[in-house]
Amino acid sequence: MRGFAPTQTNSLLYSLIRLGICLSVAMLLGACAKSVANKEPAPPSSGPANTTYPMPPLSTHAEIGWVGTNSQRSRLIDYRGKVLVLDFYATWCEPCRQSIPRLNGLQQQYGPQGVQVVGLNVGGPDDRIKVNEFAHEMNIQYPLGFPDKALTDLFLSDDQTIPQTFIFGRDGELIRRFIGYEGDTGAEIERTIQTQLEK
Repeated sequence: MRGFAPTQTNSLLYSLIRLGICLSVAMLLGACAKSVANKEPAPPSSGPANTTYPMPPLSTHAEIGWVGTNSQRSRLIDYRGKVLVLDFYATWCEPCRQSIPRLNGLQQQYGPQGVQVVGLNVGGPDDRIKVNEFAHEMNIQYPLGFPDKALTDLFLSDDQTIPQTFIFGRDGELIRRFIGYEGDTGAEIERTIQTQLEK
C-alpha cells in the first residue's frame, strides 16, 4: 500500500492542527459572546411601569423581602409611605458599578424627603462574600441585602439582565422599572423620584 511522503504527512498534520485551532477559537468566541449577551444590560424600556408582566399589589406579597448585610430582615411592605428604589446588582457587573455614584447621590439628596434606595445582590453565592468589601470600595451610602427567592422570581421572572431598578410609590405600587444602566438612565430614575415626591 502506498503511503504519504513525509512532506505530505507534515502538511496534512499542520492543516488539521490549524483547523482544530480555528474551530476552538470560534467556539470560544461564541461562548464569550453568549456570556456577554447574558450580562450586558438592555436599554431602558418604555411605558408607564416598564415591565412586561402585571405587577400585583404589594399587599398580596406582604412577607417577601430580603435580609440585610446587618442580618436584619426587611419586607417590601415595611416601606409603604416611602418612595422605594430597589436596585438589583452584582459586584462583577460593570454597569452596576457605574450606577452606584448616582444612587448614592439620590439617597443623599432625597433621603430626607422620604426616599429609600436599597441594593439587592443577585450575583450568586460566590458574590455574597464580596459584598462588604464592595460596599467599602464603592462607598455605598444605602442599605444592601440579599433578596428572597420569591422576590427575585417575582421581579426578574421575564428578564434577568442587571442592573435592574424598580421604583415604588408611597402607596407601595410599582411606578417604573429600568433594565440596564446607560446614557440617561440615571436622570430618568431621578425624574421618576421627583415626580413621586411632588404628589
